[in-house]
Amino acid sequence: MNTISQRIANELNIKEQQVIASIQLLDEGATVPFISRYRKEVTGGLDDIQLRTLHERLDYMRELDVRRATIIKNIDEQGKLSKELLQSLNEAETKTRLEDLYRPYKQKRRTKGQIAIEAGIEPLADALLNNHDLDPEQQAQAYINKDKAFKEAFHDTKGVLDGAKFILMERFADDADLAEKLRDYMSHHAKL
Repeated sequence: MNTISQRIANELNIKEQQVIASIQLLDEGATVPFISRYRKEVTGGLDDIQLRTLHERLDYMRELDVRRATIIKNIDEQGKLSKELLQSLNEAETKTRLEDLYRPYKQKRRTKGQIAIEAGIEPLADALLNNHDLDPEQQAQAYINKDKAFKEAFHDTKGVLDGAKFILMERFADDADLAEKLRDYMSHHAKL
């Protein structure tokens, strides 16, 4: 993984040494106007706009790295940090992508989808997702649950199908790649 200074240098198409010198001045408390006017020789001639962009990207990337470390620590404490997930987290270049990857591992309150899973409706959700030829109402009959522990939520086919729907909605919402594809599609094709 590239360092922050390497990433900023690549983004702004400037030399890494210019970025390192600018970061050092900013960290020492110098302001962007001061650096652009009185420290041009140190920064290799970066102008006010380049320095402001550099400063914004520096703040963003530092916040991103702090959040990344927190997320990795939280997932590791849950015992769910795989090598692939760690690599994906380390490669995430935006806060949005990082949060999309973290979403399935966040501590959540008990959701309607989780209640449906506890009621044994997950196999129905999987079957309906994988086989579009099935009759949903007919398949739901086998999952009707009269158990009072579920507050009669699954006492008819509508309730059972709603439960399957909640399971699938949560599954889709927790899919970071799907969220990224949808976001990309919407940014290119959506109309206001």
